[in-house]
Amino acid sequence: MTWEEIIIQIRTDPAYKALVEFAYFEADLALNVNRFRASDEYKETLERINSHFGNRKGLRLADIGAGNGVAAVAFALDGFKVAAVEPDPSNTVGAGAIRKLKQEFNLAQLDVIEAWGEALPLEAGTFDVVYIRQAVHHAHELKKFIAEAARLLRKGGLLLTVRDHVIFDENDKNWFLESHPLHKFYGGENAFTEQEYDEAIKGAGLRILKKLRHFESVINYFPEKRSDIEAKLEKRKLFLEGLWAGKRLGPFRKSSALKRWYFRRAEAKLGPVFDERKIPGRMITYLAKKNA
Repeated sequence: MTWEEIIIQIRTDPAYKALVEFAYFEADLALNVNRFRASDEYKETLERINSHFGNRKGLRLADIGAGNGVAAVAFALDGFKVAAVEPDPSNTVGAGAIRKLKQEFNLAQLDVIEAWGEALPLEAGTFDVVYIRQAVHHAHELKKFIAEAARLLRKGGLLLTVRDHVIFDENDKNWFLESHPLHKFYGGENAFTEQEYDEAIKGAGLRILKKLRHFESVINYFPEKRSDIEAKLEKRKLFLEGLWAGKRLGPFRKSSALKRWYFRRAEAKLGPVFDERKIPGRMITYLAKKNA
């Protein structure tokens, strides 16, 4: 089955309803864009870009592996001049879908290019931002893919590789592939180790500014929300407070140092609230700068 055929099929299967919604695979392309644009993931992405440049007005952005165009169109609607690069020509999940959206939203500032990330027909040093959402882990040649992305950036430009699957070893990779809900249909999933991502980015002449691991940013832990994460932290805090309240400590109860020690000891026994090792193919996001 092709990727397009898989997406069309799962849209009508109730078992995949949540996946279709969370992955922005619904048949209504404009709805996907509007939902993505309103998401915490996109809002934080914009914040990261604004923080780097100060003012995003007129910035040129290349979206590599743009899929059905939800991010490319969102960026264009928010004032970026966008080149959406996608090798799949389909009208469902590829360049055809992006062209439909370009027409529907009347986006003169959006260009659509059918190409693979390892060979980009775009001029070097002409983009302020290269944005790659959930595509780097699909690279046929990781180092070449990142080198091409770096080539497009002007000096001081920003590379964002967003929501890529990261593995620890081959056993971990097998667990991820076996757990992936769609890999069984098309066999196209993949993942790299953090070291492999690091080496590709640094080898392309970029400086890593920030690595966001799975639970460090809503960019990665979506579809969980900030409120979900905060609720889990509050639940742990209340549990620890309850344990502390049950201790017979007399006058020592007022010791803040003793309370901190007790909490650390209890946390060590309970384990972390969030453990990315328990998530197959957990996400990682990189922000990297092209040296001036």
